[in-house]
This record gives sequence, C-alpha cells and structure tokens, in this order.
Amino acid sequence: MADLVQYYGTGRRKSAIARVFLRPGSGEFKVNGKAFEVYFVTEQQRMAAKRAFTVTELASSFDVLTTVSGGGVAAQADAVKMGMARALIEFNPELRKTLKADGLLSRDARIKERKKYGQKGARKRFQFSKR
Repeated sequence: MADLVQYYGTGRRKSAIARVFLRPGSGEFKVNGKAFEVYFVTEQQRMAAKRAFTVTELASSFDVLTTVSGGGVAAQADAVKMGMARALIEFNPELRKTLKADGLLSRDARIKERKKYGQKGARKRFQFSKR
C-alpha cells in the first residue's frame, strides 16, 4: 500500500484557524470541501490566501486541502495564508528565508479586546449625564 505524501501547516488569525494539507498534484484548491473561488468570494481574499504560492511559484505542483473554522472570511483567508507558508516550509526548509522576508510566517496577534465592566464595550462608556 502506497503511503500518502502530504505536508501540514496550521495558520491562525483572530479567532480563525486553518488546517492546510499540501499534496503533490495538479494545483487543485479546496476549502472546507468547496472550490477555492466559491469559498473566497473577493479577489483580495483569494490573493491573500494564495500569497505563499505566488512568492514561491509552486502553485501548479500541489493540491491544497484546507479546513477552516472560526472568525470571518477575511481572517480565514489570512489563516490559510499562514498555514500554507508553514506547510511549504515542511516540504522544503530552504523556502523559509523567502517566506519570512515576505512576512508570511509572523502571527498577527491583534485580537478583539474584551468588554470591561461598568462600560458599554471595550472602550465605549455609558452616556454621561450631569443632571
């Protein structure tokens, strides 16, 4: 029985988590079982998700299967971008320098700030009344 060759990378952004599997193939891209163009509607999201491939020019040599959950679609696209970069490093560690220079391996730590007690939100206060 032939072993399945695949490379795995996890990407996170805000509360979105992407599990990315790269398998040698023809360039097919599936996100949660749907076609890439169906899942990521805007061109900006598509460009963000495929950024690691455009930098390394390996798009046609891998089939990509991703599972994303949490967050919005834009955050999920960024999570896929990071997961793909990590999976490419697992495939070829020499790509690390190229991907790191493009900022694809840095985790964007910005998350939603918590609501504070005695306030309407994280920063907004309740309306002040003198009288």
